[in-house]
Amino acid sequence: MLAINPQYSALSTLFSRRLFRIPEYQRAYSWTSREREDLFEDIESVHAKGPDAGHFMAAVVCLRREKQTLGTDEFQVVEVVDGQQRLTTLIILLNAVKLALDSSIPSELRLTHELKELLVKSDGDELLLLQTNHDSSRHFSTFIRDGTAPSSDTATTIADREILKAIEDCHKFVAEWKRRLVLPLLVALLKNRLFFLVHEIADEKSVYTVFEVLNSRGLDVSWFDRLKSVLMGAAFELKKANQTGLITDLHRTWRDIYSVIGLRQGLSTEALRFAATLRESEAPNRPSSEQQAVELLRAGAQTAKQIREVASWLLKVSKACDAVTANPRLNAVTRISQARLLAVAIHLRSDITGAHRDALLVRWEKVSFRIYGLLCNDARTRVGDYVRLAWRIANENLSARSISREIGIIGKSFTIESAIEELRDNNCYEGWENELRYFMFRYEEHLAKEKGLNFKNEQWERIWLVSPADSIEHIWAKSKAPEKSKHRLGNLVLLPPKLNSKLQAKTPKEKSEAYRLTGLLIAGEVAESTSSTAWNTAAIKNREKALLAWAATEWAD
Repeated sequence: MLAINPQYSALSTLFSRRLFRIPEYQRAYSWTSREREDLFEDIESVHAKGPDAGHFMAAVVCLRREKQTLGTDEFQVVEVVDGQQRLTTLIILLNAVKLALDSSIPSELRLTHELKELLVKSDGDELLLLQTNHDSSRHFSTFIRDGTAPSSDTATTIADREILKAIEDCHKFVAEWKRRLVLPLLVALLKNRLFFLVHEIADEKSVYTVFEVLNSRGLDVSWFDRLKSVLMGAAFELKKANQTGLITDLHRTWRDIYSVIGLRQGLSTEALRFAATLRESEAPNRPSSEQQAVELLRAGAQTAKQIREVASWLLKVSKACDAVTANPRLNAVTRISQARLLAVAIHLRSDITGAHRDALLVRWEKVSFRIYGLLCNDARTRVGDYVRLAWRIANENLSARSISREIGIIGKSFTIESAIEELRDNNCYEGWENELRYFMFRYEEHLAKEKGLNFKNEQWERIWLVSPADSIEHIWAKSKAPEKSKHRLGNLVLLPPKLNSKLQAKTPKEKSEAYRLTGLLIAGEVAESTSSTAWNTAAIKNREKALLAWAATEWAD
């Protein structure tokens, strides 16, 4: 039985004579503001309890690598297997403190130099205390070295966004602390009153054994990361002859997996569940839970070949999940789990490409939006039909024609006629904002095609970045329109973000010029009506009728 002999260390001891690395085969930074706020509350709580109080933060599991000499000091290089989220945040926080110190005060100037030497080793060619992974934009390293970072609004991936948000959150916390208390007190608290159980282990095989033991004792870790630990542990349990190249392959595969799931929130959970669901021995009626997924994939990873196949399969599913959720305009279609699963299964069929794949995705999109968007059915509707078809696509080598026919069968009971009646003379705003944005986007595409224009408008790119309410415009203002008409489809249009709030008090005719200036075809069409004729209940009905006639063709089988 493996003996676990952790060191109970304050942060200052943890950071002493160590250099931390987060290998690429570990998860990218993924803490959100909620986890950071919990950390800040813990720090405030320790301070409030008095100078003798301390706080246990978490276990840190590290793999000991080579030693490195910087000047006359020797440092132990360690790879962080668990605890990287908390360590990364604390290092960002220390750097935020360093930047906020007043260099005109001698004691704070000395502390500035102390923190700089802790975080960036000048004798090591500006070597960082912590080198993160998946930092292709270099936001973390630039902040630690230079103290600069762009706004989190500029981030293009979840990993980048959360690093930048962490920097913003830490700056905010430090500013609030400085308003009430001195910063050296915060540094002393962080270094001396936050404690960790540090497991520094010499060989990688033992690392995953320790990880499993800690997990069985309640270590807070995602099911996705548990699966990685299980697969790595299983690989190390194989005979030496079967390990040749396997460990290296797994490291590369997990590096690629984490690169993909760092792009969007929730991808790891989805990829894990879908990967297992599509590998069930027979067609299931619902997607696997995370725990069921780990158990199923673990059971199918006994040999070197199986371990490699499971990891590779998870990578493929992760990429397919990303492909499905990458396009924000499809949010109104992809909000339903089983609909996403079906689209993922189509993407996984490498033998169905080009026009055939596009046609299937269009069919999937039409049927799914009709069921869940136009008819507003909830996530309980047709779960089994979607899941079973997804499984068959992944396991039965169905032809593109057969898949299209099966998707049509799912949508047969949900006719376009009933969908149109659901929208007619109804509230198409409250609770339907995402669906309305998608509806209007598709109508904009239709208008562009009618005019022979290439559909590409930077205004739409801005619209997708904000909540639907920031762009949905009531042509006849909500405060002035009759109650039965204000939320009808004919009285609604999409505008560039925030323009709706600037125009809300004006009459429809007064808004016409602003509509034209947006460059949006859909807004221009409304401007033609509001500038030349009275905008009243009859006009709203006429526009609704025209939009529904188009929708009856657009989402029909």
